[in-house]
Amino acid sequence: MATVEKIRSGLIDKILTIKNKDFLLALDKLVSLSATDKELVGLTEEQKEMLKLSEEDIKNGRLISQEAMDKRNLEWLNGL
Repeated sequence: MATVEKIRSGLIDKILTIKNKDFLLALDKLVSLSATDKELVGLTEEQKEMLKLSEEDIKNGRLISQEAMDKRNLEWLNGL
């Protein structure tokens, strides 16, 4: 049986491929109606570690602009 994390991850992967705006709006409405403010989402140890590493990167100035990241991504995609 799939764990909650595996189901959530699979859904995220599928949502990222959807291009239909109306479908995404409907999905957003469905999720918003079913979620409650009291429901907390727990983080895995791996997610917590990634957040700590991100904070360290920010504190130490290890950043890249969105423009530079977009350029890097395009270069990588064109190299495939």
